[in-house]
Amino acid sequence: MSSILTNNSAMVALQTLRNTNANLAQTQEQISTGKKVGSAKDNAAVWAVSKQMEVDVSAFKVINDSLGTAEATVSTGMAGAKRVTDLLNQMKDLAAGAMTDGTDFGEVQDLIAKKATEITSAINGSQLNGINLLKTDIGNGSATSTGTFTALASLDRANGGATTTANTITVDSVDFEAGIDVAGLTPITDQTTAATALGQIEALLDIAIEGTADLGAAAANISSQREFVSSLTDSLKTGIGSLVDTNMEEASARMQALQTQQQLGVQSLSIATQSQQSILSLFR
Repeated sequence: MSSILTNNSAMVALQTLRNTNANLAQTQEQISTGKKVGSAKDNAAVWAVSKQMEVDVSAFKVINDSLGTAEATVSTGMAGAKRVTDLLNQMKDLAAGAMTDGTDFGEVQDLIAKKATEITSAINGSQLNGINLLKTDIGNGSATSTGTFTALASLDRANGGATTTANTITVDSVDFEAGIDVAGLTPITDQTTAATALGQIEALLDIAIEGTADLGAAAANISSQREFVSSLTDSLKTGIGSLVDTNMEEASARMQALQTQQQLGVQSLSIATQSQQSILSLFR
């Protein structure tokens, strides 16, 4: 039945054209923004997951910067510890040389005293941002743990949950301030006191070497964790991209197909609207 009031063909063609235009507009938006999921209305579940991952990426960037500062702090302490070790080695050589006949013991003692002053200065000066891992009180502002430096290492998120657990790296002070008592060394006045001082210096040297090794191990641990956090951040970014980024090759092909469908839809609608004019021939 033909009707001049209701054109079913035109309605179908118009609806098809509307759908094509809507899909074309969506595809163009995906291409222009580079995101196939740009808001919650596009895909609420995927959008929520991607936003949570973006929050983690932001947190890991802060953690990476924090670990960089922590690594520099420990490296500063390690450099100071190495300086103390070198000075103790020099003091040991002076004490050992004083056990030989004809030594000017006064001169040796003066040199050892100067080295001792340098050691004290090295211990006091080995700080970064107020943190000194060679002292008894490292200066972290904590009332409960004055000898421990703590750095945030990671935030672990439970599977499918919003709760995160903080993991930290702690570095204990090597406490050269109390452990390396250069002021208590026996003054060298003869070969006997030189031998006594030599034994004392060797004991301090063992403390310095062990402390330097501990700080070196801590610095390596922090550096390794920093590399892991950086790698994890890149992985999260890749994961976010796979969830929300537009596949440009696919979108380009889809847009060309939709543009063709749009042109055909316009022609189909034109044909459908012109078909009613054939009814006029019935009244001629």
